[in-house]
Amino acid sequence: MIEYKYKIMYPNGLHARPATMLVSKANSFQSEMIIEFDDRRINLKSIMGVLSLGIPSNRSFKITFNGRDEEDAFKAITRVISDINELE
Repeated sequence: MIEYKYKIMYPNGLHARPATMLVSKANSFQSEMIIEFDDRRINLKSIMGVLSLGIPSNRSFKITFNGRDEEDAFKAITRVISDINELE
């Protein structure tokens, strides 16, 4: 199991476009991925769940990776979040 804290620096937070990027990448792995924000835990593979968190810009959240390909999933999700933070 891998746990890691992230922060979205994209000015609009984790809204539809970046959330779709994140969920799409998460769904390409077998591992379970749970995103936590404000004491709520949601499956990262659920677009509606991720959007329901309403994660704003400049706030920390945690993702837990658990499964056979957790290391690859962690690296890929970290890259996607980096890409989101570079959006304009």
